[in-house]
Amino acid sequence: MHELSIALTIVEIAEEEVKKAGLTSVGKIVLEIGNLAGVETEALAFAWQEAVKQTVLEKAEYLVEHTTGSARCLSCNSAFELAFIYDCCPCCGGFRKELLQGKEIRIKSLEIL
Repeated sequence: MHELSIALTIVEIAEEEVKKAGLTSVGKIVLEIGNLAGVETEALAFAWQEAVKQTVLEKAEYLVEHTTGSARCLSCNSAFELAFIYDCCPCCGGFRKELLQGKEIRIKSLEIL
């Protein structure tokens, strides 16, 4: 379950940021997770409950925003949405593509109290 390691890494980052700010806790955290990142959001939410116990995130409001994958076809140069990493270009049917977004896992915002 790599979702637990993701949650623990986010806790570490939040604790560093709270320490830098000289404050004591987080009121709200917003995560941005791409649909191609391979993260099960339900598993992350479950792991989150355990990972944040007795940390600066214990009482924080937890929100996840999902981003849609997108790519640019290397054959016809068209940009398109990507639901799955192996989807082909809807314009030419080609499979060679440059991924533009969708694999990100990032802290979008952190409200420090």
